[in-house]
Amino acid sequence: MKVTAILPDKLISDIQKYTNGKNITDSLSIALSEYLKIVRLKKLNDKVSNSPLTFKDNFSASKVRDLNRKR
Repeated sequence: MKVTAILPDKLISDIQKYTNGKNITDSLSIALSEYLKIVRLKKLNDKVSNSPLTFKDNFSASKVRDLNRKR
């Protein structure tokens, strides 16, 4: 999708510096993708903190840790 946007030069140069994109389009694509990942992780974190994970049947947090340590 083509988009025309007026953005400050300093913002674009910082984005290019930190993303190491090949060009402005690549840099903006990387920056926006990373931003979306962060937002999605925050939403998931909020969801889990409001409704913590529970273990059913014979599982408990300590049993799962023990299983993971055996690997």
